[in-house]
Amino acid sequence: MVNSERVARVSQIRGKVQTVSTLLVEGGHRLEGALTVEGNKNAALPLLAACLLTDQECVLTNMPRIRDVDVMAALLVDLGATVDGIGTSTLRVTCARVTSDAPDAALVGRLRGSVLLLGPLLARRGSARLADPGGDFPTRRTLSTHLQALTAMGARLVDAPGHVLDAPDGVKPVSLYLEEASVTGTETALLAAAAAPGRSQFRHAACEPHVAELCAFIQQMGVGIEGAGTSTITVEGGMRLTGATHQLSGDYLEAGSWAVVAAVTGGAVEISGARPDDLEPVTAVLGRMKVQCRLDHDRLQVLPSQPVGLGRLATGLWPGFPSDFVSLLAVLATQATGRSLIHDWMYELRLFALEQLSGMGADFFLCDPHRIIVTGPTRLRGRQLDGRDLRSGMALIAAALAADGESRVRPLETVERGYARVVEHLVALGARVERVDE
Repeated sequence: MVNSERVARVSQIRGKVQTVSTLLVEGGHRLEGALTVEGNKNAALPLLAACLLTDQECVLTNMPRIRDVDVMAALLVDLGATVDGIGTSTLRVTCARVTSDAPDAALVGRLRGSVLLLGPLLARRGSARLADPGGDFPTRRTLSTHLQALTAMGARLVDAPGHVLDAPDGVKPVSLYLEEASVTGTETALLAAAAAPGRSQFRHAACEPHVAELCAFIQQMGVGIEGAGTSTITVEGGMRLTGATHQLSGDYLEAGSWAVVAAVTGGAVEISGARPDDLEPVTAVLGRMKVQCRLDHDRLQVLPSQPVGLGRLATGLWPGFPSDFVSLLAVLATQATGRSLIHDWMYELRLFALEQLSGMGADFFLCDPHRIIVTGPTRLRGRQLDGRDLRSGMALIAAALAADGESRVRPLETVERGYARVVEHLVALGARVERVDE
């Protein structure tokens, strides 16, 4: 791809992610039907970053057709890669040359996952210059674990705006206890260790399915991996890495989200594409709430139910209840009989985003930035809603679907960062929604 074509492609995607749309929702209609989720968003981004580690072609299939993937692909293009299939479910990525150590700052500012480029850039260029990553909760989600791992592996922090690191002699293997079981922190460490000649070991590593999926991918590329899916991961790196082909597993976070949306509306929906083991932390909690669920192979059925309050629920590290579902579960609790105390010790801003539901008639009591008490059932009223982050945005759509009257959820693009074809799925399930582009 010549430079002019590369600039045009990056500019096109940059413009695409800057559009603003509103979702008009007429509430009070049950969702019914079936849908299939695409690949796991949280696996797609580190796998794309891993493609920078080799100069050979990598092929990724069942990629989610979402905005975050488009942005990460554009970042790779900006760094010199050839990416075929942007906007489709199959991406072919070749990074024969990495022409820059500074990803496009405007795109970095829209994607927290851009931090995953640090390790591969240090491996290929000996330096990395990253603007402050954007996305959800940029002020709450620090990069301390990422920087701990990279500096322990020999990278030197440079006093400059953003995050600038030098490793002119390459990264070195390390034995390290990670300060936090951060998902992207663990992935950053793994990506750097893949290029470090020798054995690295990371303890207190994140255990999420998408971390294990990254391990499987770089193993195909020629990296030795032990302990994938556990809190201790050993990496044999430093070999010349080859291309690889990988089919992403279905997005269990998306599948679980649609299950909760169905339960909020009292509907009957069948969701296919996600692995049952990945869905268990969510279906176990739905079972506690008396939501009728049937899990069979890669199909999750949600049947019309009369949900009850949770009592108390706390989020946890995998395989505990994921923080990503807190907002959706709080909306479901507004339609459940009884009281629910939801404790999310990880991210306070998700609960603050839910304060808008009080204006819809929900019985909410925000105890502190990490705990909320919901008493239900209550009739919600439609209103203007601000989708402040990806997961809270989907939760607000769920609330709008259950509410009386019309709601306007804006910006829809926030939800489309992580949910593929969300409007198309809603319409197919019988929701009365309309997208209004501005």
